[in-house]
Amino acid sequence: MGVDLPLIWAVIILFGVMMYVVMDGFDLGIGILFPFFQDTADRDVMMNTVAPVWDGNETWLVLGGAGLLAAFPLAYAVVLSALHLPLILMLTGLIFRGVAFEFRFKARAGRLRLWDKAFAGGSLTATFFQGVTLGAFLNGLPVADGRYAGSSISWLAPFPIFTGLGLIVAYALLGATWLVMKTEGPLQQRLRAIARRLTIALLAVIVAISLWTPLAHPAIADRWFSLPNLFWFAPVPLLVLGTTWLLLARLRGPGHTAPFLLTLALVFLGYSGLGISLWPYVIPPSITIWDAAGPPQSLGFTLVGALFIIPIILTYTGWSYWVFRGKVRHGEGYH
Repeated sequence: MGVDLPLIWAVIILFGVMMYVVMDGFDLGIGILFPFFQDTADRDVMMNTVAPVWDGNETWLVLGGAGLLAAFPLAYAVVLSALHLPLILMLTGLIFRGVAFEFRFKARAGRLRLWDKAFAGGSLTATFFQGVTLGAFLNGLPVADGRYAGSSISWLAPFPIFTGLGLIVAYALLGATWLVMKTEGPLQQRLRAIARRLTIALLAVIVAISLWTPLAHPAIADRWFSLPNLFWFAPVPLLVLGTTWLLLARLRGPGHTAPFLLTLALVFLGYSGLGISLWPYVIPPSITIWDAAGPPQSLGFTLVGALFIIPIILTYTGWSYWVFRGKVRHGEGYH
């Protein structure tokens, strides 16, 4: 029995994308929350919670993109042909956010607000267009003779726009609960209140997407609601409801770490639901991971490199978070 290389690579890419959503999501969320906090000292604390680690978080985005090119070149070509505009806008937002991270700490007082706007605007833009890309992908990409057969603006549709707005809510909640864990005092109390409202909003987004996708795509409806799949997948929505209830309870209590961990669980459950809906299609609704896979020699060769580099990424990521653990207080800083 041979090794299923496309399946292994699909797991690696899914893992990389999930790690990116988790680890870059909360620092993008901090930028999204910036307009709600006008005090410069509060903004300094918010940025200092992620300043030592933010650039390492984007390693996972590079891994996911490079893995898609190496393992599924057909999918890479189709996705870039279909979604090059939102992807370019996403990268532009990430550039503005990254530049603002570094320049804000060195800016004169008169320029500080300019970099605050760049940080918030870049974070909002990057998040929105990540969500638009996801929504357009979920909607399906038409392929004919191995090429994208749709329009370059097909992503301008209600569902992708909604998923873009929904991802803003998800990342904002990740950012708020991260800051609950990393801050204290009045700033933390304001973030708890914001996080409670964002939790309700994210639940509404999850419910809307969970209803929208099966109504728009009969194949997804059949995946979720046919027997015995209904019994196998029923725990996912039940866990979403239970996790949301626990998150709201912890946000009202004294705990600092639990809200962030529960938000991660909520995001993971949403990600799992999308995976259940799409599997095994790498280009929905017609191209599976096996259809789009590269030659076995390429998959095997690149897999050796991936299995070597992923433990290194996990090690330095874990070490950096361990070194910079603990609360960040007013007057303290990384730079």
